[in-house]
Amino acid sequence: MLRGIAAEPRTYVLAIGSSAVFGAATVAVSQVVGAATDRVVVPALDGSWTARDQLPLAGLALAAVALTLGVGVALRRIFAGIAYADLQARHRRQVTRQYLHLPMSWHRRHPTGQLLSNASSDVEAATSVFNPLPYALGVAVMLVVATVSLVRADGWLALAALSVLPLAVVANLVFQRRMSPAITRAQQLRAEVAEIAHESFEAALLVKSLGTHEREGERFTARTHELRDANVRVGRVRAVFDPVIDLLPGLGTLLVLGVGTARVRAGAVETGDVVAAAYLLTLLAVPVRAFGWVLGELPRSLVGHERISRVIDARGELGRGSTPLPATGRDGHGARVELHDVAVRVSSGPGTAELLTGVSIDVPAGRTVALVGPTGAGKTTLVSLLSRLSDPTSGAIRVDGVDVREVAPADLTRRVVLVAQATFLFEDTVRANVTLADDGDPSAPTDDEVWAALRLARVDGVVARLPGGLDARLGERGANLSGGQRQRLALARALVRRPRVLVLDDATSAVDPRIEQEILRGLRAQGPTGSGPTVLLVAYRMSSVLLADEVVHLEGGRVVDRGTHAELLARDRGYRALATAYEQETARRVAEADPGTADDDVAQAAVRDG
Repeated sequence: MLRGIAAEPRTYVLAIGSSAVFGAATVAVSQVVGAATDRVVVPALDGSWTARDQLPLAGLALAAVALTLGVGVALRRIFAGIAYADLQARHRRQVTRQYLHLPMSWHRRHPTGQLLSNASSDVEAATSVFNPLPYALGVAVMLVVATVSLVRADGWLALAALSVLPLAVVANLVFQRRMSPAITRAQQLRAEVAEIAHESFEAALLVKSLGTHEREGERFTARTHELRDANVRVGRVRAVFDPVIDLLPGLGTLLVLGVGTARVRAGAVETGDVVAAAYLLTLLAVPVRAFGWVLGELPRSLVGHERISRVIDARGELGRGSTPLPATGRDGHGARVELHDVAVRVSSGPGTAELLTGVSIDVPAGRTVALVGPTGAGKTTLVSLLSRLSDPTSGAIRVDGVDVREVAPADLTRRVVLVAQATFLFEDTVRANVTLADDGDPSAPTDDEVWAALRLARVDGVVARLPGGLDARLGERGANLSGGQRQRLALARALVRRPRVLVLDDATSAVDPRIEQEILRGLRAQGPTGSGPTVLLVAYRMSSVLLADEVVHLEGGRVVDRGTHAELLARDRGYRALATAYEQETARRVAEADPGTADDDVAQAAVRDG
C-alpha cells in the first residue's frame, strides 16, 4: 500500500488530506452537538430564554461544521477516484510493457488466458484496496481525534467507546486467514476460465467444422461452475465478517450509554458528554466500516499483486542494444549474416535439451539460403535468433559485423524482418495492416510505397479488387482473405520496410508455387542495382528450395551439410531422402486438392495444373 501511495503521491496526499478533514469534522459535529446540548438545549428545555436565543447560533455552528464535512467528503471521493484510476492504469502499463520486453520463450510457457487475466482481473484485484484506502486513513485521523476528545471528557467513557477495537482486530485476523485461500483459488479460476474461452474462440473453425461445440460448452461450464463455487465461498466468508464489523459500533454505543448513565448519576460527567460520545460512535459506525472495506479487499489485493508481480519481476528480458547497423548498405539491399558456433539450450525437466549445437553459417549479402531439415531440426529456432525473439545460449549472430544483441531494437526490427507461416492480420484496413502505423504518423510508409510492396508480394491485384482498396477493412485475422492471400499480405508488411535481411519461416506455404517463384525472383531485382535483401528461407517445398542460391541441411540442431541443391543431392543421403519426401508430399497435395471447395492459392494452382 505504501508503494501504491508513493506511485501517485500528489493525488493521494490530497485524497488523504481531504479524508483527514472529513474525520476531524465528523468528531467536531459530535462536539458541537454535545456543547449545544449542555449550553443551549437542556437550558432551553428548563425555560431559559437566553438559551433559546442562542438556538440559531448553535444551528449555524452545526451547519458550518456540516459544510466542512461535506466538502471533505466531496474532495476525498474525487481525489481518491483519480488516484485509484491512475494507479490501475499504471499497473496495466507495467504488465503489458513487460509482456513486450519478455522473450517468446517466456510467453510460450504462460497460457494466453493467464496473461489476459494478469492484465485485467488481477490488476483490478491488486488495486481494489486503494479505492477505500484514503477513507480508511481519514477514519484513522478521526479515531485519534475522537480518542483525545473522549479521554478529555471522561476516561471511563473513552474506555467503553474504544473497547470494541480489539474485537475488530481479532475479527479481521480471522477473516484474513479464511479469506486468503478462497480469494487465491477464485483468481486462479478466473484465469483458467479466460484461457478456456480464448482457446474456444481461437479454435472456432475447428469447433464448428468438427461439431465439438457441446464438448467446449461442457468444458467451459464445468470451469465456470468451479469459479461460481469459489466466489460463493468468498461471499460466505464476507457474509459473516461484514455484519460483525457493522455490529461493533452499535455494541460500543450501548456500552457508552450504560457507562455514561452511571457516570451522570455519579456527577462525574454531564449529559452532553454522554450524548457527544454516543453520537460520535453512531457517526463512526459507517466510517469505521471503511476499515472493514480495506481489510476485506486486502486478501484479494495481495493475491492480485502477487500474480502481477510474477510478470513484472519475471527474469529473461533481453538486453537492449544501442549500436546502429553500419551504413555500408542501403535499405532494401542485402546485409551479410554470420552465425558463429551458435548453441541453444533450454531446461527440460531435470536436465537440459540442445535445440542447436555449434551452428556456424556465413551468408554473403544479397544471397538466398534455404534451411531444410526434418521436423525438430531447429530451423525455426535458428531463424528466430536473427530477429532476437530470443538469444543463443552461446555463440554469436552478426549482421554486417555487428552482434544482434548490440543492435538498437528499432534498427534491428526495421532491417531484419521475420515473416512466419502463421500470419496475423488485424481487424483494420489493408493500409494499417501493411504499415502498422496510425493515421497521420509522419514516419509511416506512403501509399506509393505500400502499393510497391504489394506488387512485390504479388497481392496488389487482390487489394485493388477489394472495395476501398487500401481502405478496405479486413475481417478478424483477415477472415475475408484466403490463406495464400493472407501470407502475401504479411510478406508485403515486411517488404514495405525495405529490410536488409528477410527471414521467411515457411511464409509462402499457402502461396501458389508460380507466384512464390515470382516473389523470390522479384526480391533479387527490387533494388536500383538489382541487389535485393539477404533471404533466409525455411522451406518444405522443393519449388522453394530450388530458388535458393544455397541450401543448408539441418538435423538434430546441427548443420549436416551445405551447398547447392544438386551438390547435396549427390553427396547427402539424408537430404536426398528429404527432397524425395517433399516432392511426394507436393504431388499428393496437388492430387488431393478439391477444385469445388479449395479457396487458397495452392489449390487454385492444382486446378490450373490439372
